[in-house]
Amino acid sequence: MNRGKTGLAVKFGLASLLALGVAGCLGYNGDIVHGYQIDPKLLDQVKIGSSAEQALVVMGTPSTTSTVGGDAWYYISQSTDRPVLFMDPKITDQRVLAIYFDKQKRVERIANYGLKDGKVFDFVSQTTPTGGNEATFLNGIFKSLLRFG
Repeated sequence: MNRGKTGLAVKFGLASLLALGVAGCLGYNGDIVHGYQIDPKLLDQVKIGSSAEQALVVMGTPSTTSTVGGDAWYYISQSTDRPVLFMDPKITDQRVLAIYFDKQKRVERIANYGLKDGKVFDFVSQTTPTGGNEATFLNGIFKSLLRFG
């Protein structure tokens, strides 16, 4: 009779451990955004001709800046998905929001770069950047993001 109670206790204990292990996975969707999270409502407040101070107040501190070919601020983000907690994450999206300024520190242009067909692509102007320092800089950012994920 003692053996029956011990066997039942062991089965109950194993079932409890299994339930606790599965409970840790419930509610986990695996989608993670690294870096700057772009709020389209805030971005709409930054207009061509706005001052750098206004852009800073609205958008916050940029991830990085550049003076290559003019003054620019870059807001970098990367989205990854990990279907199961112990698996390596897969990159689902990478974006670099760029705000370019003229010599008077006014917003000259806004670009939202991502990868399309393996190439850097501006989703605002629907173009790929031409060669030069800017294109080289953006390619470097995306290559380093690929290593991060």
